[in-house]
Amino acid sequence: MTATAPMTGGGVKERHSAAPEVRERNRRRASRRNVGSALLFLSPWILGFLVFTAWPMIYSAYLSLTDYDVINDPNFVGFENYAQLAADPKVLLALGNTAFFTLVQVPLYIIVSLALALLLDRAGRASGFFRTVFFLPKMTPPVAVGVLFLLLFNGQNGLVNTVLGWFGIDGPAWTTDPAWVKPGLIFMSLWTVGSSVIILLAALRNVPETLYESAKLDGAGFWRTSFSITLPMISPALFFIIIVNTIAGLQTFDEAYTAFFGAGNTTYSNDAALFYVIYLFQQAFEFLNMGYASAMAWCLFLVIMIVTAIQLIVSRRFVYYEGDR
Repeated sequence: MTATAPMTGGGVKERHSAAPEVRERNRRRASRRNVGSALLFLSPWILGFLVFTAWPMIYSAYLSLTDYDVINDPNFVGFENYAQLAADPKVLLALGNTAFFTLVQVPLYIIVSLALALLLDRAGRASGFFRTVFFLPKMTPPVAVGVLFLLLFNGQNGLVNTVLGWFGIDGPAWTTDPAWVKPGLIFMSLWTVGSSVIILLAALRNVPETLYESAKLDGAGFWRTSFSITLPMISPALFFIIIVNTIAGLQTFDEAYTAFFGAGNTTYSNDAALFYVIYLFQQAFEFLNMGYASAMAWCLFLVIMIVTAIQLIVSRRFVYYEGDR
């Protein structure tokens, strides 16, 4: 018989010391497999982003430094487009119109959305029906909204002025008076508050009921409860809506273009409705100044980034998240 050498303690220790290394290698392999699987599932989106977003942005940045009319090859001109943009009076006009529209429309949009959400929160069983009613206008194509604007706000026989006439109010010429063109478009934009109403309603229903009960025991009234409990608790949803609608306001195009610029429309006061994106569209597709339009697009992108950054900084003070301490 052959004698077997006894197992020494050293071999056991070596196996124990090697076990963590093996587990670490297995963990890394599993992590790489998970990353590979995630990238595989994300690849359609990544490919779409690179082809339809990243590359157009890069090419647009290049075109902004060129004189390009689509027909001929781009001619590099450096920063001439940006210098021309700073001296173009119509750019200042369009920026002023856009700024006025955004500064008035966004707060009004938020107030109306919040008021409707508060009403829906108290509607009980009927809230489901009214949620659908409020959201349906959001499904209306923007072009149809532009046409509807001309029908409702017509100064001669529009429905809005007809209703105002019932109360003895002589309605203005919404579509022809430059002083009333932008207010009319602002009022018309409230047609699509439905999506914001739904978001705010969901936020209101997530406010803990115990907070209201405690406030009631302390004798707090409606306004005190609203400013001390409701608004702070739904501030993340409000902040999201403000960000989204500010960006949308700065990019206003569809309704105003359909109502005042579509099909060669020259009947109405176009300058009062000349928003920045409309002027950008005209430069690109009517005058074929693609280089100049690209410079305008990048300036708008910069403005939106600055405005959004300011809103994010301000939100640190006014937006409350439950996880914050």
